[in-house]
Amino acid sequence: MNCPCCSGKSYEECCKPYHTGEKHAPTAEALMRSRFSAFAIPNGKYLIETTFPSKRKYHNTEDLQEWGEINEWTKLEIVDKPSVSKVEFKAFYTDEEGKKQLHHELSKFKMIQNRWFYVSGEFLE
Repeated sequence: MNCPCCSGKSYEECCKPYHTGEKHAPTAEALMRSRFSAFAIPNGKYLIETTFPSKRKYHNTEDLQEWGEINEWTKLEIVDKPSVSKVEFKAFYTDEEGKKQLHHELSKFKMIQNRWFYVSGEFLE
């Protein structure tokens, strides 16, 4: 299976090792890609585990899992990497009503003990 993150690699050699905990994403971009794949698969547990600890109170595993399930995640496009801890991306998906949607965001990440976490995102457009 091709990895949902659109890396061109197979899921097994791309995001799966991060999802299973075998490895941690080595860069903010790799974490961002693995989180997109976690919405596509879906894997709400991974999404909450890779959210910055102090921000987890604003999310829950069930809602993240449901957001992944009710949408069809079709494409990820990395637009820019303005710094090592920021990634601008466009996530394309089809919502539960069959409408094409675009989620354009500048995400901020932070590393704690050699592990990247998603901190926050600024919606663009």
